[in-house]
Amino acid sequence: MKKIALLVLCSVFLWSCGPSKTIKESRKVLKGMWTLDDISYDRAGTFNVTVFNDTSAECLEGSAWRFIPNNNFGNYEIVDSNCPTGKRYFIWTLPGIAEDENAYDIILKPTDAKMNSTMDEKGFRLSIAYLSEDELVIQQKVQLEGRPFTIKMNFTKQQNQ
Repeated sequence: MKKIALLVLCSVFLWSCGPSKTIKESRKVLKGMWTLDDISYDRAGTFNVTVFNDTSAECLEGSAWRFIPNNNFGNYEIVDSNCPTGKRYFIWTLPGIAEDENAYDIILKPTDAKMNSTMDEKGFRLSIAYLSEDELVIQQKVQLEGRPFTIKMNFTKQQNQ
């Protein structure tokens, strides 16, 4: 009897520590190919923004993104011939949600093609502002001239994936 009670208690504990339903569903929705359609900012002006310590916002527009949830690998490919083209790799995770189940983060950690960290296991914490079967909006909050500044990335999902 004690073994059954212990087994039930362990099962409940493990179940409660797993990812939330929102996170599980989001991982499924993120799976596949996405196009980064445009990047905008929370204020007017012209800004020289380097995204992910990689390239300019202009070069990232039109890039093709892939999220693979079974191993948390992903990549994006810059296709603008006026920019440094090619694939960039990352490991991604959805670390959990706060009180608001509709607002949660995604962490992208840049890697090489063999999925070895290129930033000493550091990465970028971004907010998923919106996610549906065909749209994704990711925001990154940074500081600009001592004030908060939001970079907004708008994606559409590629069909037939």
